[in-house]
Amino acid sequence: MSQNKPLTREQFDIEGDIKIAIVATRWNSHITVQGLMQGALARLDETEYGSKAADRFMVPGAVELTNAAARLIDTGRYDAIVVLGCVIKGDTPHFDYVCQSVTQGVTELNAKGQTPVIFGVLTVFDEQQALDRAGGRLGNKGAEAVDAALEMIELHQKIELIDGGAV
Repeated sequence: MSQNKPLTREQFDIEGDIKIAIVATRWNSHITVQGLMQGALARLDETEYGSKAADRFMVPGAVELTNAAARLIDTGRYDAIVVLGCVIKGDTPHFDYVCQSVTQGVTELNAKGQTPVIFGVLTVFDEQQALDRAGGRLGNKGAEAVDAALEMIELHQKIELIDGGAV
């Protein structure tokens, strides 16, 4: 169970307004949109940045999250990108391929260091585990992803100051 407590705007040393892209999958939308994305937007409201600080995008499934994140990075408009998805294990190896693809893709984007991409993809054995993590008894991983995005925005701003503003 997560022990993360909601963070407030005052806990961050972030200069100016922020802009976050939240990309969610339509696959398992009752979990990804109604659970994770709503939790992410609610957390932004709790921090007083407000849900207006986020642009929302939809993709068909988890594999497409990496492509969307890469294109959003290319725009230069976002301080962080949060990807939200839900992959439920079935009886075939498809689960393994999808999880590996999205994990590797997000890792490669993050390794470039340009814009933080926060991994908010649930990889679970059954639907109940997903529901528990999308606003159920184990919290909301979408909200936790926003917390991670805010922390990474703050870190990037600090590094930019150290680096003399060079990107």
